[in-house]
Amino acid sequence: MLSKIARTVEKIQEKVQELKHRDLLLLLLWFAIALILRLINLSAKPPWTDEFSTLVFSLGNSFLGVPLDQNISIDVLLEPLKPRVNASIQDVFKHLFTESNHPPIYFILTHLWLKLFPADGGLVSVWGARSLSVIFGAATVPATYAFSWLVMRSRLVSHLAAVIMATSPYAIFLAQEARHYTLAILWVIASLSCFIITTKHIKNRTQLPLKIVLAWVIVNALGIATHYFFVLTLCAQFAVLIYLFIRGIKKELGEDKEIDRIDRENETYPPFSNAQSPIPNAHYSWYRIITAITATAIAGAVWIPVFLQNSYGGKLTEWIQGERSGLAWLNPIFQSLAAWITMISLLPVESPQIPIVIASGVIMLAFFIWITPILLHGLKVRLNQPKKQFLTKILVQFIITSLGIFFIFTYLLGIDLTRGARYNFVYFPSVVVLIGSSLAICWQTSKIKVFKWQISGKKAIFVVCLMSLASAITVVNNLGYQKYYRPDLFVELVQKTSQVQVLIATTQKTHVHIGEMMGLAREFKLRNANKKSSKDITNSISIKSNIPTKFLLAHQDSNTETSTIALQKTLKKQPHPFDLWLVNFYADKPEELDTCVQEKQILPAINGYEYKLFHCQ
Repeated sequence: MLSKIARTVEKIQEKVQELKHRDLLLLLLWFAIALILRLINLSAKPPWTDEFSTLVFSLGNSFLGVPLDQNISIDVLLEPLKPRVNASIQDVFKHLFTESNHPPIYFILTHLWLKLFPADGGLVSVWGARSLSVIFGAATVPATYAFSWLVMRSRLVSHLAAVIMATSPYAIFLAQEARHYTLAILWVIASLSCFIITTKHIKNRTQLPLKIVLAWVIVNALGIATHYFFVLTLCAQFAVLIYLFIRGIKKELGEDKEIDRIDRENETYPPFSNAQSPIPNAHYSWYRIITAITATAIAGAVWIPVFLQNSYGGKLTEWIQGERSGLAWLNPIFQSLAAWITMISLLPVESPQIPIVIASGVIMLAFFIWITPILLHGLKVRLNQPKKQFLTKILVQFIITSLGIFFIFTYLLGIDLTRGARYNFVYFPSVVVLIGSSLAICWQTSKIKVFKWQISGKKAIFVVCLMSLASAITVVNNLGYQKYYRPDLFVELVQKTSQVQVLIATTQKTHVHIGEMMGLAREFKLRNANKKSSKDITNSISIKSNIPTKFLLAHQDSNTETSTIALQKTLKKQPHPFDLWLVNFYADKPEELDTCVQEKQILPAINGYEYKLFHCQ
C-alpha cells in the first residue's frame, strides 16, 4: 500500500516538473518572439525629437552649444551627437536638470550602455541606444507572466498575457524608441505586484510583510526617478486603497453594530464594551501600508525642487496644453479609443496606398466589434468566480481610476494626456492581464457565437494572436504608430528640388526645435556618406547629394520679431543664388524675401515638417 502511494507521489512530482519545464520553454519562446520583433528594422526609422533628447543628454552633452541666429553647417549642428571620451554621469545630471524636464535613471543607464557601441560615422549609434529600450521591452514579457500568475494563479492566463505583451503593437512601438517607457512599464508591473499583494493582506486582515513594504517603496522610488508620470500609477493605486479602507471601516462598523445588538439582547457584555471591537482588526494591515505610502511620497518629493527650478518645463509641455471649444471637446475620447484599440490591433492604416488604408480600417473595425463581446464575457465570468472576483475587481478599479485621472487632467486641468498614447504605460500592464484572463475563458469554451459567427474558443484565440502578430509587423515596418517626423522624406524632397546651395531656416524655442533640424542634418550626413562610399557609375545623372546645405536656428522669445530679424540679417550675408526652405518657421517673413520667388509647384506634405520654398537668384 505504501509503495503504491510512493509511486503515485513520484508520478505527481514528475508531472509537476514536466509542466514547469514546458512552461519555461514556452516562456522562453514568447521572450524570443518579443526580442526578435522589437529588433526588426530597429535603426531603419529615423529618430525624432524626443529621441535626440535621449541621445544628447545620455552622452553628457548639451544643446546649448549649438549656435543660434546664424547659418551653421551640418557638422556643427550635429556636434551634440558626437560621443566624448571624458563625458561623465555628472555631465548627464548637469545638462538634464538644466535643459529638460525628465528624471535621470534611464539617461544614466543609456550613458553606460552606449559605451558598448562604437560611433556610427562619428555620431552616436541610434541602434545601440534603441537596443536598451528593446531589452527592457522584451523583459516585460516574463514580468507580465509573473504578474498574471500573481493575480490569477493560472498558467493559461499567464501565457496568454505574455503572448499579448510580446506581440502588442503598442508595446513594440514603445520598445523601438530610445526612450524610457519600457523601463517605466517594468516598474509599473513591479509596483502593481506589490499593490496586489497588499490588497490580499487587506482582504485577509493580515500583516503586510516588511520585505514587501521595502520592495514597494524602492520600486516606486525608481519608477518616479524614471518618469514623472509614474506618479499617475501611484495615484490610481492610492485611490483604490482609500476605497478599500473606507469599505473595510464600513464593514467593520456594520459588524460592530450587529455584535452590540446581540450583546444587548443576551446581556452578555455591557452595551459599550470594546471586548470585540473590530477597529483594531480594521487597522491591522494599514500601519505598514501608510508607512509605504509616506516613504513613497518622500521619495517623490525629492524631485519637486528639480522639476520646479527647470525653466524649460512649461515650454516643453506646450503641445499637450490648450483650451477646448466645439467638437474639440470630443478629441480626447477618440484619442483614448484609438490608443486602447492599438494595444492589440493595428494594421497598416498609415500606408501611402489608400486602398490598403481603407482595407486595414475596415478589418480593424470588424475585429474590434467581434473581440469586444468576447473580452467582456470573459471579464464578466471572472467577476462571478469567488476565487478570482476580488483581484479582478481590483484591477478593473485600478484601470478605471487611471482613466479617470487622465480625463481629469484633460478636461479640468487643460493638460491633454490622451494626445500622447505613450502615456498609457501607467496602466497598460493591467490591461494586458485582464485581456489574458478573458482570453483564457474563451480558450476553455467549446463554441463562441458573436452575432451570426460561431467559432471554437481555441480558434478565436488563434485569430487574436494572428491579428496581434500582423499588427506587430505593421509597426516594425513604420506603417502604424508612424514616426512623428519624417526627415528622410524631407531630405529626399530637398535633393530632388534644389539644384543650388540650400539654407534651411526654423524658429527655435527649446531643444525640441533643434532636434527637428538635427533629424534633417543627420539624414543629409548619412546620404552624403553613403554616396561617397559607393561607386555610382551613373553619378552624372543621379540626384545631387553634395549640395552645400546650411541651417539657421532663429531664436524666438515672447517677441516673434526676433526670429524675423535673425533671418533678415542672415539673408543679407547669404551668397546668391540659393534656395531658402522655411521649415516650421512661425514668424513673419523679412522684406528681403520679396526679391525671391516662392515655389509655385504643389509639393507633398511631410510629417513633422511644415515648409515653404523660396528661390533666391
